[in-house]
Amino acid sequence: MDIKIVKNSNPKVKPDQNNLGFGNYFTDHMFIMDYTKGIGWHDPRVAPYGPLELDPSAMVFHYAQETFEGLKAYKAVDGSIQLFRVRDNLKRLNISNDRVCIPQIDEKMMFEAIKTLIEVDKDWIPSAPGTSLYVRPFVIATDPYLGVRPAGTYKFMVILSPVGAYYKEGLNPTKIYVEDKYVRAVPGGIGFAKTGGNYAASLKAQVEANEKGYSQVLWLDGKERKYIEEVGTSNAFFKIEGKVYTAPLEGSILSGITRDSAIRLMKDWGYEVIEQRMTIQELKDLYEEGKLEEAFATGTAAVISPIGTLGWNGEDMVINESRIGALSQKLYDAITSIQYGKDEDKFDWVTKI
Repeated sequence: MDIKIVKNSNPKVKPDQNNLGFGNYFTDHMFIMDYTKGIGWHDPRVAPYGPLELDPSAMVFHYAQETFEGLKAYKAVDGSIQLFRVRDNLKRLNISNDRVCIPQIDEKMMFEAIKTLIEVDKDWIPSAPGTSLYVRPFVIATDPYLGVRPAGTYKFMVILSPVGAYYKEGLNPTKIYVEDKYVRAVPGGIGFAKTGGNYAASLKAQVEANEKGYSQVLWLDGKERKYIEEVGTSNAFFKIEGKVYTAPLEGSILSGITRDSAIRLMKDWGYEVIEQRMTIQELKDLYEEGKLEEAFATGTAAVISPIGTLGWNGEDMVINESRIGALSQKLYDAITSIQYGKDEDKFDWVTKI
């Protein structure tokens, strides 16, 4: 793929690496590629980061036909730049694209786009402990048309953001509110896809949870509102009497890449990992019996987020005295050590740039 590169003649001042937060800053450049029905994907280019000019009737604004992904680039201990499970992210983007009728994008082409953009903006990759360069590929429908149908034109784009911890708590356990009023997704819907509609549907519950003093919500199933699904933007795990339980992938939750990494590591360590449905009442009963030992969430942004409190039916379940559990810590250390090149990557998860 021949990618045209136009350098930014007015580069930004880079932010303080020790005060990045998450998603607050963006690098000097972005990648753009267009799709036209009958032609396919064309005109790949790296351009200065800046506003887009779109028609007010662009279909993405009115019918939310769009998808996105999230992954990270890391400054390894040997000074090299590496990506973690990038090909899995690109495969999942095409799964999301298929669900919302966006044309497939060649995964080698997407990888080349990401690699080229990171090489152009490599000086933006932070090196402070716990920091990384967040990579956001996304696709938007651009047809100037009011009517419900798949668009005929799209933009595939990639932007980059130097980031620190996703939650302000960092690795300190979070407070999670069990949501049994609102519904995020149902089987047969778009819950498994990374598309904005899923996240728009979650905002009201998250705002109300924040007002109650909780960081995020634990979603229950959309049909019976009793089976545990996922935590906000992350997959949820519960360690019960030495075994680890998580919700199965049945079409309403995201097939998390960090979820899969955690499962493979735990099985490699000898843990029994059980993917099966569990009701919130069953979890509460196990908690009251003293059998719930640990809870944590997994996701690209936070990696591992220990759960210290679950609020449900007006009561708080305080897990492991609201301290990070040994398994949560071990998983975080193992995954981040691979991501930063400190430990051997025996799963072939890392791609060096």
